[in-house]
Amino acid sequence: MSDFKFTPLVQSLPATVPFVGPETQERDRGAAFSARLGANESVFGPSPRAVEAMRVAAAEIWQYADPTCHDLREALTAHYNVPSASVMVGEGIDGILGNLVRLLIAQGDAVVTSNGAYPTFNYHVAGFGGALHKVDYAGDHEDLGALLSRAREVGAKLIYVANPDNPMGSWHPGRDIEAALDDIPEGALLVLDEAYVELGPEEAAPKIAPDDPRVLRLRTFSKAYGMAGARIGYGIGAPDLIKAFDKIRNHFGVNRVAQAGAVAALEDRAWLAHVQQEVATSRVRLERIAADNGLTALPSATNFVTMDCGLDGAFARAVLTALLDQGVFVRMPFVAPQDRCIRVGCGRPGDMDLVAETLPVALQRARTLESA
Repeated sequence: MSDFKFTPLVQSLPATVPFVGPETQERDRGAAFSARLGANESVFGPSPRAVEAMRVAAAEIWQYADPTCHDLREALTAHYNVPSASVMVGEGIDGILGNLVRLLIAQGDAVVTSNGAYPTFNYHVAGFGGALHKVDYAGDHEDLGALLSRAREVGAKLIYVANPDNPMGSWHPGRDIEAALDDIPEGALLVLDEAYVELGPEEAAPKIAPDDPRVLRLRTFSKAYGMAGARIGYGIGAPDLIKAFDKIRNHFGVNRVAQAGAVAALEDRAWLAHVQQEVATSRVRLERIAADNGLTALPSATNFVTMDCGLDGAFARAVLTALLDQGVFVRMPFVAPQDRCIRVGCGRPGDMDLVAETLPVALQRARTLESA
């Protein structure tokens, strides 16, 4: 065995990854999933205009991408009517989160998040030696007041909030986020993950000046725009913060095909409206399926519905396993008491029919295990 000289920090980290992808699970089970509803992707796909733009750009893939992402940044600037100096592009929100933590967190620096919130952020914080401080959800919502209070207690440099939220699908009205900005401790930055904002009600999006130094807003083309495989996201924030990313980011990390597709996707507002309607229709169907099986569907502002299975994490995990065994890929929250739920992505009518068919079987198997 090679004796690699890993840093003490790396040696202290667990051998883990934030997610086990559906492809890995398919290889392990020896069969493909019939419904892929666990990764919060958009099965409705990207805009046909985006697909065509990427097809054309693929012929030029021999060229490096524009490291400044100029055309996409200009498109985002026009779309949101914000200064270009307040916009940056990265390899999905995950890539931007990694660079943000690298930019601001030294070993031992305090970071505050919710217990059970998006785990990739925690993965980056641990990887750079930050000290994670977690607060519990309030019901099924991230607790803004508790997050800010803990940030003051520990002198946090970053405070992570997702709105709308993954894994619960819940959301805070934008006015609550706006009010929270006034309570952010001196020296802290609110990391506002808005990956699902296009899929929620208009009131969920706060009105924040693009150059507000208290917050960095993160958005993506992975969800409503159906381009998860392209790995392209963006941030809106204070120009000095945006400019600082140039010191450490991977300048050729966003490939030219993804950039071309994102520009076209942003311009195709009709397709976005189509996807929003498909998601809304699917959420209603999932709510009905949950009710038909005696489960409670939590209100959702995302492209998934979280279903309360009514018991504990062990029962919900048995339901999830039984769905996987039947070829339906779903996931569940990781932390109690939210782990009493399963999370089912929105899908096409055939996907929803399969959920309606397999969920009663999964629940029966789980109940049989519970009573054994």
